Amino acid sequence: MIRGFFFFILSLLVNIGNAQESTASKNVSTFTIEAPQLKTTKKIWLYLPEDYSASPKKRYSVIYMHDAQNLFDAKTSFVGEWNVDEKLDSLKAPVIVVGIEHGNEKRIDELTPFKNEKYGGGKADDYVDFIVNTLKPYIDKNYRTKTKAKNTTIMGSSLGGLVSYYAAVKYPQVFGNAGVFSPSFWFSNDIYTFTEKSPKIKTRFYFLCGDKESDEMVKDLEKMERLLDKNRCYCLHLSKTKIVKGGEHNEKLWRDGFVKAVLWLGY
Repeated sequence: MIRGFFFFILSLLVNIGNAQESTASKNVSTFTIEAPQLKTTKKIWLYLPEDYSASPKKRYSVIYMHDAQNLFDAKTSFVGEWNVDEKLDSLKAPVIVVGIEHGNEKRIDELTPFKNEKYGGGKADDYVDFIVNTLKPYIDKNYRTKTKAKNTTIMGSSLGGLVSYYAAVKYPQVFGNAGVFSPSFWFSNDIYTFTEKSPKIKTRFYFLCGDKESDEMVKDLEKMERLLDKNRCYCLHLSKTKIVKGGEHNEKLWRDGFVKAVLWLGY
């Protein structure tokens, strides 16, 4: 089921002819930035908390998220948005969200750290390098951010969950937290080897999946958490796993799980 859903998303260019009115709040804006690592220009969606303008000395934690088309606006979403802006407004969460639009037909390349024999991919190092060395410095320079790893989260679902996990393990000095929703660990077994060889890290992980996503999802996620905890003391409680009964691989699962993840991660 998951692989079919994943491949169906790939087959569509997300902004196809949706005449619906925009649902993005006034706290969301967009800009473009050169991404030399990817040899392209990236569209970025930016959420600023409601008190940002009124509190000129206040600094904010930052969440970096993927598939920005699906985060804030029903008009650009594939099958429904996450309502990130409305949910954070209701929480009055002191956090900036930086959403990165996926590269449409290049989405697989961008969001997968290792190749799959059938689907290809495996160029996430360039994408993550863009976030770490181009986008984050730009955001930190132009907005009032808390720049330390403990105040920086990376979050996504499906392939976005996979690349969030990979980025957090590869760059623990940058990402102190990760929201890993329905991660596509099935894409390549190399992600397990990568985890086994990783150094001890104190990055905090919030894992989420549904028990109706596939036969492998829960098993794969629990396997990864065990491997991760081999490299650090379980007693530190650096990760939490939420398995949603009846949860399927879709935007509803991720939208419904977003607030609990944000709260557990300390926002």
